Amino acid sequence: TAFRTEQNGSSYPPYNIEIEEENRYTISLAVAGFTAEDLDIEVKEGVLTVRGRKAGEEQERHYLHQGIANRAFQRKFNLAEHVRVAEADLSNGLLTIRLIRELPEAMRPIQIPIQQSSHRIESQIEKH
Repeated sequence: TAFRTEQNGSSYPPYNIEIEEENRYTISLAVAGFTAEDLDIEVKEGVLTVRGRKAGEEQERHYLHQGIANRAFQRKFNLAEHVRVAEADLSNGLLTIRLIRELPEAMRPIQIPIQQSSHRIESQIEKH
């Protein structure tokens, strides 16, 4: 696979990993309530790390029910070789990170054409 997640016991924030097409992947994280300034995306030594921390915590509020998570988080994804982050976008509470796997030219499969040599076989038969 192109990457795997590090399990740290937390399921927050929820996320999806999609295959868009061969060698193109998307990670989507549900980060409602976070702005682009509250989020940090970093790739270091093959590990994609997404962090969320509210910049200015609002004054303490008193809730009857608080079902919307608003806590800091860190989510890590181990990237396979030759996978890079192409772009990241935050829209409607969904952080979308697009990844591309780019194999070096030397590692790409090469189709070898096969030539037919029927003339050689016929000429060898005629000689015998």
